[in-house]
Amino acid sequence: MEMNQLGVVTTFVHNIVVYNIPLLYGTVGEIVVEKSGSLNLGVEGIMAVGAIFGYIIGCYTNSMAVGILTAFLFGALCGLLFAALTVSLQANQNITGLTLTTFGLGVYFFVGNGLKAVAWPAMNDYANIKNGFADLAIPGLSQIPVIGRGLFSHNVMVYLAVAVALAMWWYLNRTTPGLRLRAVGENPGAADSVGINVKRYKYVHTMLGCGIMGIGGYYMALNMSGSFNSTCWINGYGWIAVALVIFANWNPALAILGTFVFGFFNTLRVSGSSLAAAFPGTLGWLAAIPTQVYQALPFVITAVVLVATSVRKREGSGLPASLGLNYFREER
Repeated sequence: MEMNQLGVVTTFVHNIVVYNIPLLYGTVGEIVVEKSGSLNLGVEGIMAVGAIFGYIIGCYTNSMAVGILTAFLFGALCGLLFAALTVSLQANQNITGLTLTTFGLGVYFFVGNGLKAVAWPAMNDYANIKNGFADLAIPGLSQIPVIGRGLFSHNVMVYLAVAVALAMWWYLNRTTPGLRLRAVGENPGAADSVGINVKRYKYVHTMLGCGIMGIGGYYMALNMSGSFNSTCWINGYGWIAVALVIFANWNPALAILGTFVFGFFNTLRVSGSSLAAAFPGTLGWLAAIPTQVYQALPFVITAVVLVATSVRKREGSGLPASLGLNYFREER
């Protein structure tokens, strides 16, 4: 393989991670929420809220850590609102989630357009943000041919996403609170009967999951250099994350693989022409595919996943048995 071809492949692998790690945040966050038995379709709006507030406050404080914390907190506040409506007030979860998406996008554009008209913070003007989002190569691993820089030379938020996914897998499968959470999602009545505080578990983990989603939104803001325009930074990623939960079988560790698979198709949109030019004999046909097809491809794959998994039997699935069903203790 020639050096030019090697560079194209490395860049392609690198872009798969760069452009699609927000899906991992969104997917892991939604898995945590759904394991409590709550179906939250507001991922898109929650990521948007985390993005706009995390970016603005992070820039004004010139601290990426503050930005991450702010995005988490505002995402968690959205989770608190969702839990209050669905857990305490017994509102329909599907409608509440969709409303939360509309609300979150409304907040995003209201705050963004309002601040843009006054003084929008440019990311490049804040050294700690700009430098904090720079790539950090992992010694040794980043030197592996072809995939080294593609997989092991990224910004700190990429490594954080993988760490969060693995930590949530460990939490759900290897800790007592995690096992209790799964019990709540499977049969809240039975969990309640043995002394587990169902309402508390739903509140805490809905807020935790939504906070993780908010960080994913903040990543997208930084990845787009904070360039605010008429298109939302999230751009449908929240909906893809909902489908990825099913693809990953409600397993945070498998979500890492799922993100990479979806990321492959999504990255073809920006790198398909480069691959076609570098490998004209085998991949030259990529250049003939209209850009619109690449743009639609992630959503087409999402639809295929939903159809395929809808006919899969319940056995072996990580789907919580009580997902989407409100729990009313007096009916136990």
